[in-house]
Amino acid sequence: QVQLVESGGGLVQAGGSLRLSCAASGTIFSINNMGWYRQAPGEQRELVASFTSGGRPNYADSVKGRFTISRDNAKNTVFLQMNSLKAEDTAVYYCNAEVRYRSGANYYPRWGQGTQVTVSS
Repeated sequence: QVQLVESGGGLVQAGGSLRLSCAASGTIFSINNMGWYRQAPGEQRELVASFTSGGRPNYADSVKGRFTISRDNAKNTVFLQMNSLKAEDTAVYYCNAEVRYRSGANYYPRWGQGTQVTVSS
């Protein structure tokens, strides 16, 4: 089994910063398209940032210029640096990864348990 464990959420004032981390562990042959999503109360889950199949970062328009996604492939870890936070960034942030368990197998989507980010105005 594969686990994605997020950390780094919390309460911050508007204009502040937080850094989220997500580490994948378990039976992993390779990981594809690791990224971050968020879900605010009463809203659908939405993409925040991810890496494209070509390895380029991809951002939601609402976070461009404020958030930066990065990764450590050797440690199966992805990070999300969030600066200039706004009240509307308040949500549960989820890590997502497509995981292959062995050579030649399909990729399967896996989700972390989520970490709460609350931005006070």
